[in-house]
Amino acid sequence: MAEPRLTPPGPTTGSASEPLRRFLQVARGAGLRISAAEGIDAARAVDLVGFSNRAVLKETLSAVLAKTIDEKLIFEDTFDLYFRRDEFSAAEPPDEERDAAAGNVPQSSTTVPGAMGGGGGPSLLQLLEDGDRSELAVAMETAAHEARIDRIRYLTQKNIYVLDILNRMGLGPAQRDIQDLRAIGAPAATARADRLEARLEELRDSVRDFVERSLLLYARGETEQMRERLLKSARLANLDRHQLERMRVLVRQMAKRLATRYARTRRRRNRGEINVQRTIRRNMGWGGVPFDVVWKQKHIEKPRLMVLCDVSGSVAWVSQFLLMFLYALTEALSDIRSFAYAGSMIEVSEILEHQAFEEAFARIMSSVGFESSNYGSAFEDFEQCWMKDVNSKTTVIILGDARGNGTDPRVDIVERLSNRSRRLMWLNPEFRSVWGSGDSDMYRYAPYCSLVRVCSTLNDLERVITDLMESRG
Repeated sequence: MAEPRLTPPGPTTGSASEPLRRFLQVARGAGLRISAAEGIDAARAVDLVGFSNRAVLKETLSAVLAKTIDEKLIFEDTFDLYFRRDEFSAAEPPDEERDAAAGNVPQSSTTVPGAMGGGGGPSLLQLLEDGDRSELAVAMETAAHEARIDRIRYLTQKNIYVLDILNRMGLGPAQRDIQDLRAIGAPAATARADRLEARLEELRDSVRDFVERSLLLYARGETEQMRERLLKSARLANLDRHQLERMRVLVRQMAKRLATRYARTRRRRNRGEINVQRTIRRNMGWGGVPFDVVWKQKHIEKPRLMVLCDVSGSVAWVSQFLLMFLYALTEALSDIRSFAYAGSMIEVSEILEHQAFEEAFARIMSSVGFESSNYGSAFEDFEQCWMKDVNSKTTVIILGDARGNGTDPRVDIVERLSNRSRRLMWLNPEFRSVWGSGDSDMYRYAPYCSLVRVCSTLNDLERVITDLMESRG
């Protein structure tokens, strides 16, 4: 028997919109960015090429849906997993085996109840006996659609869906028919029952594979979202190196999302309040009749940012994520200056802008990282070299635990910095309950800050930066 034809998932009747809709659903869950317009383009493309040729379908959808190299890889994996149909691809039984199944046992003595479906179609037993693998594949996918396989989300649901699909295909009647064959007692009937039981076991394995693959497809998006929520809400100090690469992706996405919303000067047009004076002047040629209405425009300007990041030994691991965020933000925003400090302070704007993150991080940490923190000395460096660049439009953000190892905190410099800047914000990765304990000078700096906040997770960092960028100049 030839390999089964490419059958779209879901019901076998109706338009191609349902299998395509499901594919778009799992593709989005896998990480593809697919807009509504691209979904419409994909539907039009599928109407032209159909589902019969897998290679043509794959190339067509790839051209429509995948925009980058990374998305091409995601698309290929998702497409191959979604449209894979190898559960019933084994070779057809030899002719003599089929003859034995159908001819060696007289039909008068082996016809069993339920040999035909209630709607006139073949029963599961008949499909197993005929060895029609394409029809079995169609029956399995139809039963899976009726069982709402697209709602599977957890590994514990796998056996439930396997049993549900088999029951919808007619497992119960098939098992009773096989028992009736055994009850006949004739050697031919017993051999036939053994053969049908073996094929029924193969069907169970095929359905189990199908459900496992569906779990990988439909649970991927929700699993990724849950994983992202956990990582974004976890304290940065508790994350391990295995989660570093995923955190880089989340940080990059977060920074680009913020930059897309707030980096460019935006204007509110054709809504809001009418500019009466300009409207009258513009319409003088029509006797003052306001054919051309002028609306008041409000400019939302991006803030000028100077970010000072602690990279001392006490916060070295957290600093990696903070610098990662600065790196992604530097990629997206042009009006930001970045500094790193421990015992001394250096500007790292050029390093973050022109080098890959791994190289930039290594260079920064080799220059000032892992040293004992000395906030007073670091602030002295800033005042001598960069304080002159701070003005009433500058927002300064300090990222650090404010632990100076008993050195002079130079609160006077922080006071002058606060007076010169538009506002001074301090983000501390430690719990508020330990501020002021031991060598912490947080409560000495706090009176000169317009905002002091715990910032120990990505959610905290995003919330602070979002609030900052939504503020209007």
